[in-house]
Amino acid sequence: MATQAQQPPHLHLAELTATQFLDIWKHFDADGNGYIEGKELENFFQQLETARRGAGVVSGFEEKMKEFMMKFDKNADGRIEMTELAQILPTEENFLLCFRTFVGSSAEFMAAWRRYDTDRSGYIEANELKGFLSDLLKKANRHYDDKKLNEYTQTILRMFDLNGDGKLGLSEMKMMSWI
Repeated sequence: MATQAQQPPHLHLAELTATQFLDIWKHFDADGNGYIEGKELENFFQQLETARRGAGVVSGFEEKMKEFMMKFDKNADGRIEMTELAQILPTEENFLLCFRTFVGSSAEFMAAWRRYDTDRSGYIEANELKGFLSDLLKKANRHYDDKKLNEYTQTILRMFDLNGDGKLGLSEMKMMSWI
């Protein structure tokens, strides 16, 4: 019996939570390199069209994909980054996009790092990350409750805690600067 390819999670939803957004990202960034590109991109586009229209693109695939990329590939590198995906998918409280305005330069990034690494351990631990996200959401005038703040904190850790130690090292946190 042939097995069917796993369907992408949540593409059909009108609005995604941060966790659902991350599920989609991880599904399509199959090689984990931080981009949806090549065959991953073709699969994403085809499945997004299927979820939104009830059918995939049959004719004019290349032309429709080119139009799609012109609209969403802001830096024209031929691949989709997480921030570009956040513009494509209807994500509630799009907290990932808030980060770019909060930390716009390397100097601002290092200032934020020093401010939130309150115990000077060299890591941003979950409680420090929660403070960072809380301030970020307040600055962006986003309303949230403790449950949502915990979800955002866990989502960021799942995305950037590469070694799974429950905290973000400087190199891991710096990956957030492209958001």
